[in-house]
Amino acid sequence: MADRLEWIRLAPLAWAHWEPVRGGLAVQPLLEQRYPQAECLLVEPEPARLPAARAQLERPWWQRWGPRRRIVETVGDGRVQMLWANMALHFALEPQALMARWHRALATDGFLMFSCLGPDTLRELHALYGSLGWPPPGPQFTDMHDWGDMLVAAGFAEPVMDMERITLTWETPQRLLAELAELGANLHPSRFGALRGRGWRERLHDELAALRGPDGRLALTFEIVYGHAIRPAPRVRMQPQTSVPLDDLRGLLRGGRRPAQ
Repeated sequence: MADRLEWIRLAPLAWAHWEPVRGGLAVQPLLEQRYPQAECLLVEPEPARLPAARAQLERPWWQRWGPRRRIVETVGDGRVQMLWANMALHFALEPQALMARWHRALATDGFLMFSCLGPDTLRELHALYGSLGWPPPGPQFTDMHDWGDMLVAAGFAEPVMDMERITLTWETPQRLLAELAELGANLHPSRFGALRGRGWRERLHDELAALRGPDGRLALTFEIVYGHAIRPAPRVRMQPQTSVPLDDLRGLLRGGRRPAQ
């Protein structure tokens, strides 16, 4: 996702890293190196995860001279020019509400960068479960074109969506299942509604042999959806009496654009 920043000319004065611990910390130094003068807000909206964020992201006192970095629970309206959200959107129970929250956090002409899992994720495992007559092993993820439509509905402009498929492999069924469990729970409404027994677990290990490739390793596909979009200057339709939020009015004045007639 960081490679896609080559398409963006705007250098943010401040940017937000949304749920950085769950989204992955490896990119943090890369982004700080790209925007060394920018302030970074590390946004952890779940209070239960704040201690983990502080433990992994707060600098010791002897490193205070690095890029400005603050851990926060929320972002003020129009506070940042870039919002970075890696692998967060597919976890949201109300993704359009989350997009609206991101939209409010961005200043006019600020941009959103995000990624999430797409519908081809775990397609081999879904096919295996289907052939055995078992309920789905995981949720059905949203197509990238639908994400683009939701971005527009949330007020973003010029959404650009693309995707790639990657294949991950494991040596044993135990390791494969352990890593899938770390990604999250099965929230499919048709999932098996009770606890599974040891016999079923052993059969699953045996059935997973169907996923072995020529190299003998178990292989699963993950579809990664990437997107970026801009918060445009607000468009105000004039009426006999029109109410314009102050932040939107500032954006109109800075952008020098006329309200829509």
